[in-house]
Amino acid sequence: MSGGLSTTARLALLARLSKRRSSEAPRPDAGSARDFTTLPGMRDFALLKAALESLELRSPLFVAHDGLAGAHSAIDGRDVINYASYNYLGLNGDPRVQEAARDAVSRYGTSPSGSRITSGERALHLELERELAALHGAEAALTFVSGHATNVTTIGHLMGPRDIVVHDAAIHNSCTEGIRLSGARRIPFAHNDMASAEREMAGARRGAQRAMLLVEGHYSMDGDVPDLARCVEIAQRHDAWLMVDEAHSLGAIGPTGRGVAEAQGVDPAGVDLWMGTLSKTLSSCGGYIAARADVIDWLRHTVPGSVYSVGLAPPLAAAALAALRILQAEPERVARLQANGTGLRDRLRARGFDTGASIGSAIVPVILGSSLRTAKVAGALLERGVAVQTVIFPAVPEQSARLRFFLSADHTEEDLDRTAEAVVAAVASVGRVEKLPGLG
Repeated sequence: MSGGLSTTARLALLARLSKRRSSEAPRPDAGSARDFTTLPGMRDFALLKAALESLELRSPLFVAHDGLAGAHSAIDGRDVINYASYNYLGLNGDPRVQEAARDAVSRYGTSPSGSRITSGERALHLELERELAALHGAEAALTFVSGHATNVTTIGHLMGPRDIVVHDAAIHNSCTEGIRLSGARRIPFAHNDMASAEREMAGARRGAQRAMLLVEGHYSMDGDVPDLARCVEIAQRHDAWLMVDEAHSLGAIGPTGRGVAEAQGVDPAGVDLWMGTLSKTLSSCGGYIAARADVIDWLRHTVPGSVYSVGLAPPLAAAALAALRILQAEPERVARLQANGTGLRDRLRARGFDTGASIGSAIVPVILGSSLRTAKVAGALLERGVAVQTVIFPAVPEQSARLRFFLSADHTEEDLDRTAEAVVAAVASVGRVEKLPGLG
């Protein structure tokens, strides 16, 4: 049975949406500059939401887990194989990580109760930063309370209106928001196309005061990686800084999980700014920058996201530090994660699914192409005991909507087998689903 929308069904859906809008009490601000519905994208959001409601589909977003989200989790009181969380090495819930967080609460409380520059500095912050810096072969590091804010505030602070940032087209939203804040000229290049990066940098560099080349070490949408040696070469040739976002690399890439430099045998000294998060492999919350000591010292005293923000909560710093030490002491976790990523990717590819350019480490996409189809398949998978993230319009173009599987070192071969068969069954049960008119 097809779950697609015929022309008649699509027209009926639009008619219902229009009727619902017309039946709503008119807002006093309708049509004025105060009308929030004039915001870009709000109409498309309303259309997608109405389509889900019309098809009696549960939204694939904001799904609540009942407890600890590991390789398995509980949703609505039912056990599911969980691919919706970034618990890459299974350290969220590890007794050693939990004990470290409890000890920090006992000693320091739940909050530093101030910005670090005034009264929020704790020994835990400095200890964590020293070990993060060492991991990346950098001289120093600085932590922040949010991974997203780390990129926004750092890029926004480093760059200015006379500068350029040449970045991969698939770069994370936090990076583009940081560029927007800085006022620098933003120049995307085709995803993972180093020839394109070279052309864009060469074409724009002469007229700019400063330049930055900005890439991810492990792309969260596609699960692929850049050519880091070429990135270093391009940045140095054009007198530009190289910044690498390692949010999804730490613990997932390289033989011991040290990231893309380790994986590709590149000297990490060629990278000017390493960015990472504490919320994935390190089972905490926050972000960090690792760089030269003088750069970090300047950021500590001036970057708004640190100076004007409360410091990292002590239990979060302690949890991240404990997880970081386990990562380094137990590289077998990294090997299990990478084997699971390759195992699921290969199982899905063998069954004819488009997994893009994923290297098969921690992230495996299944590109389905339609937001409605993706939402329906995700719902059908959840019914079969598999929880997976969906990435739908407007987060990606409508033709690129996808399921996104995040692997854990704790997934088993049985989990992978069950999942591959569940995807086959879910897609077959949904059939073909057309895109909504005017979407994307």
